[in-house]
Amino acid sequence: MRVLFYGTPEFALPTLDALLAHHHVVAVVTQPDRPAGRGQRPVAPPVKRRAETASLPVAQPNRLRDPEWPERLAQFDAEVAVVVAFGQILPKAVLDLPRRGSINVHASLLPRYRGAAPIAWSIIHGETETGITTFQMDPGMDTGNMLLQESVAIGADETAGELSARMAELGASVLLRTLDRIDTITPLPQDHARATAAPRIKKEDGRLHLAEPARALVNRVRGVNPWPGATLMTPVGRLLIWRAAVVPHATAEPPGTLVTTGPDATAIATGEHLLLPILVQPESRKAVPWEDFLRGARLGRGARFSEVVP
Repeated sequence: MRVLFYGTPEFALPTLDALLAHHHVVAVVTQPDRPAGRGQRPVAPPVKRRAETASLPVAQPNRLRDPEWPERLAQFDAEVAVVVAFGQILPKAVLDLPRRGSINVHASLLPRYRGAAPIAWSIIHGETETGITTFQMDPGMDTGNMLLQESVAIGADETAGELSARMAELGASVLLRTLDRIDTITPLPQDHARATAAPRIKKEDGRLHLAEPARALVNRVRGVNPWPGATLMTPVGRLLIWRAAVVPHATAEPPGTLVTTGPDATAIATGEHLLLPILVQPESRKAVPWEDFLRGARLGRGARFSEVVP
């Protein structure tokens, strides 16, 4: 099948690889190169680099809504478009180009978690299950009729980065099965009343609010790993928390207070139970175990942590 592929980040690569192995990818559409690193030099997105390795034509529109793009993309004569984490909303004129329509590979069990960051928000909200949905695209935000779904359990300690790697592989598998059955699947309309949103993660989404229960804080730590990381202010500066656990423990200390729970165990009081950081990263330094940070910073029982303020 002649496929026009839209995608940008690492998450899209397994699906692109699967299409290269089983179908005819006529071209790749991806986001423009972006400045990165200390030198702010333009860096190509992962999908572009993979496409160039495969000698595929690459298009990088700043805005697919600009009027010249439907005509330019029509020249590839695709039977179907496959979209995986592209990063722009496709206008109707672009969606309607392929003869068999445009199919999106979405990392949630739609209609839940529509939007740019379904994996992160499913973890932040404490979900224990998510999945992949393929659906027929329309001009809305992940609102089209569903084709196939497959669920997957979320590990109790799994981070967004770890879950994303697993779901990227699952997405490729579900997409291939969707294309194999494209003429026989009966599309299923979504129940829009059950829809929830998963907007793009912002840096401030990593701020920990210590009056919340420890379980909610741990879920946020997991959900914002690897980006932007969960943040707290300590007496010695800002601290990123990459791994954490809940310690069931009642305390009268106010949220943010360091509490000793054993001979060598120190955790942070929250709105309910204690937050035990496991792997942390002081500002402008490497990540270290929590106990090493406390020793180096000379922090002990009674020290106060607080929320990062803008």
